[in-house]
Amino acid sequence: MRWMRAAARGLLIVAVILSGYAGAGAQPGRDGGGRGPMTLATAGDLTGYLGPLLDDWNRSHPAERVTLVELPDSADETRAQMITDLRSGEGRYDVLNIDVAWTSEFAAAGWIAPLRRDRFPLGTFLPPVVDTATFDGRLYAVPYVTNAGLLYYRRDILGREGERPPRTWEELARQARTLAPRYGIGGYAGQFLPYEGLTVNVTEAVHSAGGSFLGGEGEHVTVDSAAARTGIGFLARGVREGWIPQEALSYKEEESRQAFQDGELLFLRNWPYVHTLADGAGSEVAGKFGVVPLPGPGGPGTSVLGGSNLAVGTHSRHPESAADLIAYLTSEPVQRKVLTKGSLPPVRAALYADPALVHDFPYLPTLRSSVLAAEPRPKSPHYDQVTLAVQAVTHDVLALRLSPEAAVARLARELAEISRGR
Repeated sequence: MRWMRAAARGLLIVAVILSGYAGAGAQPGRDGGGRGPMTLATAGDLTGYLGPLLDDWNRSHPAERVTLVELPDSADETRAQMITDLRSGEGRYDVLNIDVAWTSEFAAAGWIAPLRRDRFPLGTFLPPVVDTATFDGRLYAVPYVTNAGLLYYRRDILGREGERPPRTWEELARQARTLAPRYGIGGYAGQFLPYEGLTVNVTEAVHSAGGSFLGGEGEHVTVDSAAARTGIGFLARGVREGWIPQEALSYKEEESRQAFQDGELLFLRNWPYVHTLADGAGSEVAGKFGVVPLPGPGGPGTSVLGGSNLAVGTHSRHPESAADLIAYLTSEPVQRKVLTKGSLPPVRAALYADPALVHDFPYLPTLRSSVLAAEPRPKSPHYDQVTLAVQAVTHDVLALRLSPEAAVARLARELAEISRGR
C-alpha cells in the first residue's frame, strides 16, 4: 500500500456513506466512555473525493466528527509520521489506515490496541484477509481493503498467435521471449525497483515455488531452501534472457501500468486498480487485454495479499467512537462504495458474487480466486528491517550482480540477525 502510488491511493481511500450501518458494542475509553471527536490518519488523499464523503459521517455524527489527517503520499514518510506520533503517546491519531504488512509491527510495539472479535462481522470477510489483521492470536485491526496481484496479458496478440494466456512460468517465459519481439514490445514486467513492491514480487515468486522467508510471527528463518532459490532464480532468468526488460528494474506500480497501457508490454503483474485505467479512454490497450491469476511453476501461482487495515491507536482519545467508525467503514454498503467508486477490492465476500457488480467489474471472479489463494508477506515485529533486506539483496540478483544461491544464503544470515533483534 505505501509501497505503491496509484494502488496505494486506492488502498488508503476511506469512503463512507450514510446507509446500512448498525452500531457495534463498546470498549471503555479514557474519558466519557470513549466517545467524541476523532482523527483519521491516512496517506495523502489524491483522489479528491475523500473529504466530501467524510462529511457524510460528520453530518450524522455531530458529536463524533472525524478530522482527516493527510500524511505524505510516500509510504516510508507516512509510516514514519505515524510512528512518531504513536511513540509520543499524544494520541493525535484515533484511527489509522495502515498497510496490512504493518499490523504485526505496530501491534508488537504496543502502538495499536487489540479489538474484540465479536464487534466486527469477520465471518463475512474473505478468510485470508482476516489473518493480516492479527498478531500473536489477537485481533489488532479490521480489514478494510484487500488486494491480490493479477497477470494482465494482451488478449489480441495471444489470440492472433493462437495462444492461450500462460498458466505456468515456462509458458510465460516462452511467450514473453518469443512473441513479444515480433511486435516490438517488452515481454513481462512487475515492480522491480528496490522498494516494497519488489518485496511483494519476490515474495510471490518464492511462495509460488513453495518457499517462504519467515515462519510463525517472524521468529523462524525459513528462506534457505531450494524453493526460494527457484523463485528468485525465475525472475533473474527473465532479466538475463531479456524477456524482462531492463526498464522494469526501475518500475513501481504506476510506471509498469503506464508501460502496459501504452502498449509496450505483452504481460504485466499488477493490482486490480489497473483494469479500469487500462480499459479507459486514451488507453492503447482498451478492449485488447485480459486478466488471469499469476502463473507458478506448475500451474497458478500464489499472490501476496495487499490492502489496508483500520486500527485504533493505543492512546486514542475516543476509542469507542473510533471502533464504531471502523465498523461503519467496513460495513457492506461502504464496501460496495469502495468497489463501485474506487475500483478497489472489498473485503466483504458476498460482493464478489453480486451479479450486477460482476457485470460492471468482470475481473471479480479471478480476483476472488487470487485472494483466496493469496498469502501475506512475512509477519515480523521487525518488518521494516525484513523488507529492506529482501529489497537490497534481490535487487542485486535482478541487476545480475549476485546469484540466486548467494542471495538466499545472504538473506538467511541477515534475517537471522534481524530476528534476534540485532
